[in-house]
Amino acid sequence: MRRQDMNDRTCIVTREAGSVEDMIRFVSGPDGSVVPDLKRNLPGRGCWVKAERRLVDEAVKRKLFARGLKESVIAQADLGALVDQLLTKSALGSLALARKSGAVISGSTKVDQAIRTGTATLVLHAQEAAEDGVRKLDQARRVVVQMGGPQIPAFSLFTGEELDLAFGSGNVIHAAVLSGQAAVGVVQRVQLLHRYRGDSQANIN
Repeated sequence: MRRQDMNDRTCIVTREAGSVEDMIRFVSGPDGSVVPDLKRNLPGRGCWVKAERRLVDEAVKRKLFARGLKESVIAQADLGALVDQLLTKSALGSLALARKSGAVISGSTKVDQAIRTGTATLVLHAQEAAEDGVRKLDQARRVVVQMGGPQIPAFSLFTGEELDLAFGSGNVIHAAVLSGQAAVGVVQRVQLLHRYRGDSQANIN
């Protein structure tokens, strides 16, 4: 990536500058299509969009990628959905690696304990999780805050099937990412996916 490209992180939709962690880079593919560059290492001129699905969709609708890349490129109509798929895959892959290193646990009882002992840094619920199970863990998170502990965000970004694949086991409904260096990548990727989708699938309180 060119140094100039890194220094010019301005969203082509909002015209606002942003940090690398809050934006998605796009480049022109060999066939003239618009390619998401999540790792920010593909060659050539890049352009940036704030990591929000609605802004990617707007960039496609308004044909802003051609202007941003200064090329006659074609952005596929479902580019926003493609970015969502790539972000989901990245987050789940990071989750699987963290699980192998012991930085992620599953099961309502274990997650509750991790919350109350302050070892959980992030909680994940399957989208199909029962309201009662989610409510009990929400209560544990509130107790921690009331006792002067940190807010532990909870997200419902993945299906049970997706969590099962990441954990290599069945029936994963509730999981927690534990504090520590091994979990940093998971937290960053999950939060990026959350920002991209909007706040409808998170419970921070």
